[in-house]
Amino acid sequence: MAEQTTTLQIRTPEGIRFSLLLAGPTSRLLALMVDFACISVASTTISTVLRLFALISQDIFMALAILSGFVISIGYGIGCEWYWQGQTVGKRLLHLRVMDEQGLKLQFSQVVIRNLLRIVDSLPALYLVGGIASLTSRKCQRLGDLAAGTIVIRTPKVQLPDLEQLGTEKFNSLAAYPHLVARLRQKVSREEGAIALRALIRREELDPAARLELFRELAALFRSQVTFPAEAVEGVSDERYVRNVVELLFEQRGR
Repeated sequence: MAEQTTTLQIRTPEGIRFSLLLAGPTSRLLALMVDFACISVASTTISTVLRLFALISQDIFMALAILSGFVISIGYGIGCEWYWQGQTVGKRLLHLRVMDEQGLKLQFSQVVIRNLLRIVDSLPALYLVGGIASLTSRKCQRLGDLAAGTIVIRTPKVQLPDLEQLGTEKFNSLAAYPHLVARLRQKVSREEGAIALRALIRREELDPAARLELFRELAALFRSQVTFPAEAVEGVSDERYVRNVVELLFEQRGR
């Protein structure tokens, strides 16, 4: 049995290190129970509607009931985890999130793989296979996580940092576009914001070339999520752009 760890250390190519708190079996089980309740409610509602087909043919009703049950049980996880960036209703309530085990952005293919393999993890009953895999894997991963290259982490509330240490200025050109700022806050995950925050705090520790490359990549990430008008970013360096984004993210989350 592999010795389990409660934290995962990730190091970026530019030398930035950050830690992720891994979710344990208990919190994952509680989240799963909440999700089962949500799936049960949805399945019952759909089944009630489908009973109308029983008046036409019992076989049609049974076929549709089985198909809808499969679609809801698998589609629920895929839809929620993709739309909510790695969270379902249960995970949101328990402050958990699915993410790539290398700290990269969660891909849709990973979401699909880990949810399709729930069928295997649930065998023979009560998630026995998935439970054993989770208890014996170092990162508390079930088979779906191992195949998809994902982990489940805890996401404690991020404390509002001292923005003065980031060198933020009074004028933030991005703040003039509140509708785009709202979209940015929706699209940027806590983990991405935390990585950018750590990079800014430790920027003086990097050599100049690594510093330029790191903030170029971070700025490109944020720009790919929301595009601000040219006049808002004209003359703004990559590092300044990242500072502006972090300021907006943490001002919102600290309220």
